[in-house]
Amino acid sequence: MLNQYPLWKYLLLIVFVAVGVIYTLPNLYGDDPSLQISATRMQTVDATTRDKVAEVLKAQQIEPLSYTLGLESLLVRFANTDDQIKAYSSVREALGRSFVVALNLAPATPDWLRSFNALPMYLGLDLRGGVHFLMGIDMEAAIASAVARYTDDVRTLLRDEKVRYLTVESDERNDRVEIKFRDQETLTLAEDRLRKDFRELTYHSEQRGDLYFLYLSLSEAQQREVRQFALKQNITTLRNRVNELGVAEPVIQQQGDERIVVQLPGIQDTARAKEILGATATLEYHMVDEEHDLQSALAGRVPPGSRIYHDRNGQPVLLYKRVVITGDQVTDAASGLDPQSGGPLVSVTLDSKGARRMSNNTRENVGKRMAVVYIETKTETRMVNGEPERSTERIEEVISVAVIREHFSKRFQTSGLDSSDEARNLALLLRAGALAAPIEILEERTIGPSLGQDNIDKGLQSVVIGFLFVIVFMVVKYRLFGMIANAALAFNVVMIVAVLSMLQATLTLPGIAGIVLTVGMAVDANVLIFERIREELRSGNTPQASIHAGYEKAFSTIADANITTLIAALVLFGFGTGPVKGFAITLSIGIITSMITAIMGTRAIVNLTLGGKRLQKLSI
Repeated sequence: MLNQYPLWKYLLLIVFVAVGVIYTLPNLYGDDPSLQISATRMQTVDATTRDKVAEVLKAQQIEPLSYTLGLESLLVRFANTDDQIKAYSSVREALGRSFVVALNLAPATPDWLRSFNALPMYLGLDLRGGVHFLMGIDMEAAIASAVARYTDDVRTLLRDEKVRYLTVESDERNDRVEIKFRDQETLTLAEDRLRKDFRELTYHSEQRGDLYFLYLSLSEAQQREVRQFALKQNITTLRNRVNELGVAEPVIQQQGDERIVVQLPGIQDTARAKEILGATATLEYHMVDEEHDLQSALAGRVPPGSRIYHDRNGQPVLLYKRVVITGDQVTDAASGLDPQSGGPLVSVTLDSKGARRMSNNTRENVGKRMAVVYIETKTETRMVNGEPERSTERIEEVISVAVIREHFSKRFQTSGLDSSDEARNLALLLRAGALAAPIEILEERTIGPSLGQDNIDKGLQSVVIGFLFVIVFMVVKYRLFGMIANAALAFNVVMIVAVLSMLQATLTLPGIAGIVLTVGMAVDANVLIFERIREELRSGNTPQASIHAGYEKAFSTIADANITTLIAALVLFGFGTGPVKGFAITLSIGIITSMITAIMGTRAIVNLTLGGKRLQKLSI
């Protein structure tokens, strides 16, 4: 028969429908107001944490819906936002700074759907509410910082080589090193020595009066590298800060060559977000005091010149107060493996000032232990008696203690770490302990949850209205075949939502616009097919032959039209940013699913209802 599918095609479509329905359903269950509790400072969230939270909530007469203890966090669900807000303050106060307590909306997806890993799609900032920052990086300061490091290195080299100079400093524009000499011969000698160690720099000399000047500048390639490093390091630093907020699905991404976009869904407190993003952090290297007894120091007899610190597990460590180097003198850090022992390590690079101090220290302390202290200063605003009260907290923790195996200076390795994860974390802290270049908030937007819900309601309303208009048009125009096309259109919308959920994509307002556009475009294929069937009927063909010819002959035209639209959507995705990408993603998914539903889906329904029958006419 012309219009009959083999059994495997029907089974394939049934599976296709079932998968689409299963992965669409989680979006219908909504969210529960909840608290997400995660640990910081190398702590862990366990049953003890859950019991402590339960005691706090019981004392406040708050009855949560459930407790879910995961590998790294505890999720507490509530029946309403009033209980959530009340519990937030109490739990945060009880757990202290060792835990991050964040307001969250947890999907209320049933367990049987979670067993299929079926989860709702994420909602973007414009639908969920939150804070949007556009931050600009002072790239001139990054270049000036790089030039300052070269200035110290050049000064050290000339002193070591005993080349006499008058001054070595950054010029007034802070974009090149300026060296002043009394005569041309000394300038030539200095240039020859410097070119051996600093081949990457460009050199220029000139005479002004009785003085001779040598200028060392960063090449264009080096300047690009400095800018890229500053951008990446600042992104890493900001990501660390955002992790302190416990925000679900934060967006921290590069925009252009000098800007960073930070989007924090679910956060309405702009001041709190600014405090976290602006928190300062640095590192200090101290020698471990091995000459005095730790227990004696803990008993109150702390030696002069020493101080008790604690590591992230709360264990005390006795360190000398004298700082060997600070994190400001670390220019780079990377994790790796020791080629001899196979254990994890971190490779650190210092600037010239730090290299000199580290060299002098390690020459005298081979075999002794040195500690890395992580220092962070946080500014926090709390409501006290209805008035905002600003407080500053300084956190000092030992993150690593390692033995000095040999004398080193500018480049060295920190070993004695427990795991590769700890090595990566230490390298991250060393690199991102402080911002590589100053940042400035260029744009700031706060979207409230009520506005987000309003956007969702209007977006759904536009989809429904567009859908109803298309349904009415197709039924009036094509009768039974129009109803078949409408069924395929409804399933097409289901498939778009299912694919977005399977990909865990973020739906934004422009994404909803892409769905609305797809609803209008999805029936184009059926219009072409149905018009072709009409032409075949007018030519005198039988109804069954007309159906077969309509689907076969219209396919190439449908494919061409959809491929050209898909190309446009891919170009939008490739060259667009943020909202434009969201529109392009939903449009692309809609084009692909509409091809399947409009051709295979409607053909299967037509074959099941009309295929094999002796028809005298068609309701088209």
